[in-house]
Amino acid sequence: MAKPTTASDRTSSRLWFGLSLGFALYYGSLALQKSFQAEYVVQDDAREYVFWMQRFLDPTLLPNDLIAQYFKSITPPGYAAFYHGMAILGVQPLWVSKVLPVGLGLITTFYSFALCLRLFPFPITGFITTLLLNQSVWSRDDLGSATPRAFVTPLFLAFLYYLLRHQRLGILIVLVLQALIYPPLVFITIALLCCTLWDGNTRRLNFNQLKFVGICVGFTAIALLPYGLASSQFAPVITRDQAWTMPELHPGGRHPFFNPNPWAFWLIGEHSGIIPPLMPPLIWLGVLLPILMRYPVRFPLVQQINHRIAILPKMIWVSLGLFAAAHLLLLRLFFPTRYTTHTFRIVLAIAAGIVLTILLDTLLRGCKTLVAQRRWITLGTRLTLMTMTMLVFFTYPQVSQDFPRINVRVIKDPSLYQFLKTQPKDTLVATLSDEANNISTLAQRSVLFSKEHSLPFHLGYYRPIRQRILDVMQAQYSSDLRAAKQTIDKYQIKLWLLDQPAFTPLYLTNSTWLSSFEPEFTIALTNLQQGKIPALTKLTHCSVFNTPQLMLLDAACIKTAAEG
Repeated sequence: MAKPTTASDRTSSRLWFGLSLGFALYYGSLALQKSFQAEYVVQDDAREYVFWMQRFLDPTLLPNDLIAQYFKSITPPGYAAFYHGMAILGVQPLWVSKVLPVGLGLITTFYSFALCLRLFPFPITGFITTLLLNQSVWSRDDLGSATPRAFVTPLFLAFLYYLLRHQRLGILIVLVLQALIYPPLVFITIALLCCTLWDGNTRRLNFNQLKFVGICVGFTAIALLPYGLASSQFAPVITRDQAWTMPELHPGGRHPFFNPNPWAFWLIGEHSGIIPPLMPPLIWLGVLLPILMRYPVRFPLVQQINHRIAILPKMIWVSLGLFAAAHLLLLRLFFPTRYTTHTFRIVLAIAAGIVLTILLDTLLRGCKTLVAQRRWITLGTRLTLMTMTMLVFFTYPQVSQDFPRINVRVIKDPSLYQFLKTQPKDTLVATLSDEANNISTLAQRSVLFSKEHSLPFHLGYYRPIRQRILDVMQAQYSSDLRAAKQTIDKYQIKLWLLDQPAFTPLYLTNSTWLSSFEPEFTIALTNLQQGKIPALTKLTHCSVFNTPQLMLLDAACIKTAAEG
């Protein structure tokens, strides 16, 4: 496989780039099929970041809503501004969240293909890399979430592209976008910029580059300021010592981080582990690149690798350094895996693309020799190996039932949300049901709390949320209706939603996240196991909506019953 001539280079690049875009669109279309498979479909994390943005179209929605105010405060301003701009055009935020990943996938494909050509001048390598990278980003729900982290891969690839081309304006613009859309990414890019300060040829500090890095730091600091001020509204952030004592951050809690198994914690933990669960399997061939580069005679194509390839190990070292810092400064820099998962994916995809190209070239060279020597059995073995590799390469998504992974929630019975939409916009619903996760998004009505929105990171937010959960749990399982009346008056609750099996011990034991809220959880479970009947079970006449799974009680009726 020889390096393409100048005359054929454009045609070859266009062909492989077109194929790359074609696969990106194909994977995106599969995601769209899942997102629009029914009328009531919502992506899991969109229930946190996108639900409150419906107020861009109707400012009267979710009035005085603590949850909406909190998630607005932790939403990066650039990300919110994009959705706001679409809302000005009359486009629903939830609709935007479903189609946005397709556009981000195309941007990822463009920059990854262009970046590969800067490192290894073979368009087929760009195709292999972009295909592996697209399969990888669609194997997790990062891209499909359309949340701020969905922008990480395209923004980081854009930064690398402009960095290798020494286009300072492009670097500066991308850095500002990173600060406005996904702030943790700024630490990686600034660190990589700092790696360019040392001139390896003169062995001196590059003062011209130092000045540019200083400008970049200044602009990104200004861009980060609005986010820092908004999120400080619910300060303080929990410390490591506080996090360790919180059951919410241990197995079974709302957001498990710690794990008693040190191997699981440090290696494969979802938020703490150093080894990201990257797919497809072929992407891990990237670890062979340093080995192949040691044998340029045996693998001649190695000599075509550009010296800019040094950016890959720099990315690894920077990511590992920030991974360690994030563990030391737990939650001050967010979760440690945020600094390794995305960068390792990019490094491995690029390295695997180069490795597969080199191995394919070596294999084809060997096949020519075997044909000349008429060694047909050995030739057949090599061709079989190549065919099997290509089959794995192209068919992996088809054999994975969860590909592309966008983690959507499909609502089969939307009657509850349809009913709640008919209620006044200031309606506040109290419930321990998992339906609370969807009400703010699909019914556009406020909930007192929900599992999905109970993030235990900012104490200014989580303390009142935790108290709300304790109050509702105590009132729901009390044999005295006055407890429910006090909770209704305290929070101005309008409706109380119950799962039909809510008053069985099994219901509580299956709701593992509620076990973090002691002593009310144990008291409620013990009372149910002892056969004590909660007062709310006697108020079926207060029901305003029923399904075989749910019962919705009128809070005013509950108060009247308590007073009577």
